[in-house]
Amino acid sequence: MTDNNVVNNTPDIACRKVGDICVFDHGIRQVQGKSYNRLAVQTHFVQKGEDYVEVFRRYISPLYKAGDVVTVSEKVISMCQNNTVDMKDVHVGFWAKTLSKFATSNNHGIAMDEPYKLQLAIDMKGLPLILWACVRHVCGRLVGKRGVFYEVVGQDVAGIDGFYSHSAFEIYHTTAVLIPKDPNGVCKKIEEELGIAAVIVDANDLNVEILGKAPSLAEVADQDLAEMIRDNPAGQDDQMTPLILVEPVES
Repeated sequence: MTDNNVVNNTPDIACRKVGDICVFDHGIRQVQGKSYNRLAVQTHFVQKGEDYVEVFRRYISPLYKAGDVVTVSEKVISMCQNNTVDMKDVHVGFWAKTLSKFATSNNHGIAMDEPYKLQLAIDMKGLPLILWACVRHVCGRLVGKRGVFYEVVGQDVAGIDGFYSHSAFEIYHTTAVLIPKDPNGVCKKIEEELGIAAVIVDANDLNVEILGKAPSLAEVADQDLAEMIRDNPAGQDDQMTPLILVEPVES
C-alpha cells in the first residue's frame, strides 16, 4: 500500500464561501497513489427528526461533481433518525457506578468512565457480557493490547456518543446518540434521490470506522475510504462540519 500523507493542511483554516455555503479546505491526501482534496462543509446544527436527504440537498448538491465522495458523521444521521437516548431514561445501578471508576478515559469523546454511558451499555447488551468484556479488557491490558472491551461488546456500544458535559452543544450533555439504523440503506437512499455517493463514518482523532456506504462504492475498500479522512478533517469540537466532500484530483 502506498504511504498516505497530508499536505497543505494548516491548523487555522478560514471559511471559503461557495455561494451561500461555507467550506474549509483541508488539503490533499494521497491514498493508494491517488490524490484527494477534502472540503469540510459547514451546516446548521442538525436537530432530531430532520430529513438527512434534505441536509445533503441543501449543503452538498450545489458542490457535488461526479466521482466525488461525501462522508457524513454518524451522529447527524442518528439525530435525523431520532436514534437517541435521554439521560433521564437511564437509571444508573451498582455495576455501572462501580465499574466506571476503573474505566479508562480519553480526550476524544465520552468513554466508559461515564456511569450513564456504561449503564446504557449494560441495558443494551446485558450485564454478563459487559462483565466478560471487562475481564477481557484487563487481560488485554496486561499484554499491552487496547480496545478489547469494545471488540467484545460490539460497534453499537463503541459508537455510543453523548452524555458529555463538556460538549459545546447543550443537547449532548443529557442525550446519547446511538449508531445509525441501516446505514447502508441510508446511503442507498441518498444516492437514489440525489445521485450523491455518501459514506457514513464514526470518526475521531484516533480512528475512522466505516458504518455504511453508497452502492456505487461497493468495490471501494473501507480502508481506502477511511484513509481519505484519516486526519479527521470534520474535527471534534463545535465546527459544525459533519460533511466532508472528497474530490479526486487529477495528477
